[in-house]
Amino acid sequence: MKTLLIIGGIHSLLFGLFHCMFWNKLHWKTELKKIDPNNEAVMQILNLRIIYIFFLHSILCFFFMDELLTTGIGRFILIGSALFWFGRTIEQFVYQKQLPFKDPVNMGVTIMFIIGIAIYTIPLIDLR
Repeated sequence: MKTLLIIGGIHSLLFGLFHCMFWNKLHWKTELKKIDPNNEAVMQILNLRIIYIFFLHSILCFFFMDELLTTGIGRFILIGSALFWFGRTIEQFVYQKQLPFKDPVNMGVTIMFIIGIAIYTIPLIDLR
């Protein structure tokens, strides 16, 4: 199960880095100027906070494996992480008009969301 948490840490780290690329890849310097300034600020703030959460989660997975696997709060964090990725997967399909699954990037990230569900659910159902 520790191997899964290492994979989970890498998964979170990669998503944090992926979100760091949003300003350039999504052309936010020009694209966000097209929306209300309040919405522009909120978009960027939310992205910065999710980057922080991904990096924090990565640290938890790398350095607090035993606690995640054996304590009540650790298991609660695993449940919350699995639910995060489950919800994100559902949202991908709710917003499929804006994020079409046929797009290779959207298909790839959707698969990564599903992998996130598995990474954090499997340790919860370990039947040793």
